[in-house]
Amino acid sequence: MASGIVPQVLELRYIKLRPDATVPTQAHDGDAGSDVYAVEAAELPPGGRAQVATGIAVAIPDGCAGLILPRSGLAHKHGITLTNTPGLIDSGYRGELRVLLLNTDREKSFSVEPGDRIAQLVIVNYVPPRWTEVEEFDQTVRGGGGFGSTGT
Repeated sequence: MASGIVPQVLELRYIKLRPDATVPTQAHDGDAGSDVYAVEAAELPPGGRAQVATGIAVAIPDGCAGLILPRSGLAHKHGITLTNTPGLIDSGYRGELRVLLLNTDREKSFSVEPGDRIAQLVIVNYVPPRWTEVEEFDQTVRGGGGFGSTGT
């Protein structure tokens, strides 16, 4: 790599819970997300939701979390997103990955078939918080300015 950064690889252990399950894949080297595949069919009417099985369980390492994210192509072409974006997979969870799909299209139904790419899985590092109560915070330029505080 030109930047001198040495890429690292995280070994992510998985179990195929069903023989017809498809192991998550990355479309291109360097992609952050791994495509997650449906192992069952589902029909999402306009505005409808479905919980779709993947047939895969993963062992997220300690110090990491899994984030289930929408696929941009499904969102753009069909209005398919996730009801709980991002879906969080804690390192202690060992059950099946299930994806909560939402059809935002107001007119067209959307069909999911086994083998369809339905979401992405991204593994991230995190630092667990140690909650500490204080009397006041240090001052910042932004302070408590929130929604719309920058004028847009």
